[in-house]
Amino acid sequence: MLQPDFQTNLLALVFGYLLGSIPFGVIITRLAGTEDLRSIGSGNIGATNVLRTGRKGLAAATLLGDALKGTAAVLIAGMFTPYAAIVAGLGAFLGHLYPVWLKFKGGKGVATYLGCLLGLVWPGLLVFAVVWLAVAFTTRYSSAAALAASLATPLALWFMGRQQPAELFIALTVLLWFKHWPNIQKLMDGTESKIGKKA
Repeated sequence: MLQPDFQTNLLALVFGYLLGSIPFGVIITRLAGTEDLRSIGSGNIGATNVLRTGRKGLAAATLLGDALKGTAAVLIAGMFTPYAAIVAGLGAFLGHLYPVWLKFKGGKGVATYLGCLLGLVWPGLLVFAVVWLAVAFTTRYSSAAALAASLATPLALWFMGRQQPAELFIALTVLLWFKHWPNIQKLMDGTESKIGKKA
């Protein structure tokens, strides 16, 4: 028989995954009557690619939805145990990256990363935001800003004494960098799209 803690954590992982796998970018753009999000720009289902449709409102709604599903996952699971919140955050992030509904072809995780931060350690969100804004302002590359901010965040959490969340966000950062590998290659060869560019 499964131990209660194991059962709770397993349920938290599955719950987080299912919540995280809701593809808000695809749903919102489809309801708005735009072309299939996966056929434009980078083909990504996240807010940055939605912005390439020229519909800032849709991009903002996508960002909010993708973030809040991470927040909801950790807050609801955290009502059971603090560690269940950590597990649910991992599940939500994996769900966004690899949603079963889209044949496991999901987004790159930045918004959901932010949502998990908001629910678990909100000061970490401020660290991410400051680094992201600084890098985005100086380079105009959303991907470079996300990569830099995701490196800074676990370090900041560790120095805050939040070891378990720091360990979670180390794992999420590794996954985020993996999903951004094509962007890293484009940054290195100078072909990455800048913020505000439609293609």
